[in-house]
Amino acid sequence: MENGTTLLLDLPGLAVAEVVRAEDGGRVVHLVTADESASACPSCGVFSTSPKERRCTRPRDIAYGDKPVRLIWHKRRWRCRELLCGRATFTESIPEVPARSRVTSRCRRIVAARVGDLCLSVAEVADEYGLAWPTVHRAVVDYASKVLLEPAPVAVLGIDETRRGRARWEQNPDTKKWRLVDRWQTGFVDIDGDQGLLGQCLGRRAADVSTWLEARTDAFRAAVTHVAIDPAAAYAAAVGNTLPDAVLVVDHFPLVQLANTMLTDVQRRVTQESRGRRGRAKDGEWVNRRRLLSAHERLRPASFIKMWNRCLEADPSCQILTAWIIKEELRKLLRLHANGHGHDRAVIRARLWRFYNWCADSELPEAHRLAGTVETWWPAVEAFLRTGISNAKTEGTNRLAKEVSRRACGFRNPANHQRRVRLHSTRQTRRAPANVSL
Repeated sequence: MENGTTLLLDLPGLAVAEVVRAEDGGRVVHLVTADESASACPSCGVFSTSPKERRCTRPRDIAYGDKPVRLIWHKRRWRCRELLCGRATFTESIPEVPARSRVTSRCRRIVAARVGDLCLSVAEVADEYGLAWPTVHRAVVDYASKVLLEPAPVAVLGIDETRRGRARWEQNPDTKKWRLVDRWQTGFVDIDGDQGLLGQCLGRRAADVSTWLEARTDAFRAAVTHVAIDPAAAYAAAVGNTLPDAVLVVDHFPLVQLANTMLTDVQRRVTQESRGRRGRAKDGEWVNRRRLLSAHERLRPASFIKMWNRCLEADPSCQILTAWIIKEELRKLLRLHANGHGHDRAVIRARLWRFYNWCADSELPEAHRLAGTVETWWPAVEAFLRTGISNAKTEGTNRLAKEVSRRACGFRNPANHQRRVRLHSTRQTRRAPANVSL
């Protein structure tokens, strides 16, 4: 029958025999085996009744209170009397303290969950629990192998890239030539479900994305009905080759960003033509930069009037205000999915005609480029207006990937980076980290 101290320690298979105070103020807990199955031979499973000697091991465990707790397990070595078994002797072991393990399984689960779910660095957790870096890293790898399973089929797939680190010079081992390599990786996210980050691949070329998709099962590829991406030709080509039946959807966030970039380019060109230099904060066309980039509905009437009048004074040709109107016309077009008109084809066509008409009449080269981009990606943009599928969840995953890199001060091993990012980005892993046994 277990006593109160054994129940407080809560290590199944072990019983507390004695607790003494160490010289440094910590506690030393002497343990004995309480699991009868520990005397069974691990090779043949036959219970032994012939003890040979006693051994003491000191497995590391989690801390209790503000003082360290040291465990000393007094266990026995047994002789295996089974004639057909090749093992002569064996020592006792339990699931919480496996054979030849210097760290309890409970401690391994906790340190792995703190690294993977709380986005702490391996070195930080190793210092906190008094363990070595390789010990914590192996615990994280074992934990990830059990919780990060093969992605299940998804209906809506999000694809986006994130930078893995700074560009570096790499030498070709064959030609001995150096080249500047910009390190990118592409993430695949379950937008419609709760699987979070499904996986990552190195690079952002069409071949890299196609290779990852082809490595999935036929059921996975057949289940994908929509793919949300940014206006990236490489991703569109990969989706067209690997998922020919999926509908491509372009999110509205990058299109609005392109419109803001168009407006900024017009401001720079107007300043250069009128003043012969770069723009300054005191210039009339740059004083209202924040108002120009803000949504019209977010501006107060007084702020809007002030912006309009100052732009007229600084730019009599009205090129900046024309670019601002074009930006707002595109926003009105993309906002149709939110006000219930995304399925009304006539309303969409009317808004699209107004946007194209303003771009054509403006004679702004920047606006013509923006109109060309919208025309190129219009089928995917129209799919967004009708479905409302957004790539926001993928962008949120990119933020988590950058957070993991900052906490670990970068990664040299891409496999370690991808494992840590997926551990931190997968929602299922955060729900029940303690239920996974290592």
